[in-house]
Amino acid sequence: MSFAVDTNVLLRSIDDGHVAQPIAQDGLLVLRARGEILSIFPQNLIELWVVATRPLANNGLGWDIARAQQELAVLKNLFVVLAGADGILAEWERLSVQRQVMGKQAHDAQIVASMLVHRVTHLLTFNDSDFKRFTEITVVNPNSLLDESLS
Repeated sequence: MSFAVDTNVLLRSIDDGHVAQPIAQDGLLVLRARGEILSIFPQNLIELWVVATRPLANNGLGWDIARAQQELAVLKNLFVVLAGADGILAEWERLSVQRQVMGKQAHDAQIVASMLVHRVTHLLTFNDSDFKRFTEITVVNPNSLLDESLS
């Protein structure tokens, strides 16, 4: 199997003290122990940067540029970064029209379009309900991997 890792899992895995940090980290460890290929997209890194550098008062992490840059470098070494490819825009538009995607959900459709073009089958995300409409992929919540991490 191949897994894409959603931005919310990336953020939680590096957000020290967040209640979901151990769940995100354990989920990633379980998948790595199983030998799964874990991929991210440039979109994930951009979304992470937005949240990481946004002030705490605005639901961000409040990091400075140097800290955000350091974390991006670490993530780029830990995951396979699947850059843009021909066909992602067309696939995104097809999905968005077919599944009646509106507003912020367009970001989710772009992740799915990137997955389909790159032939990534599974998505690790805390927001599994956001991806229910996309039957082309298998959505896995890190919470569902907790039992495996205890074994």
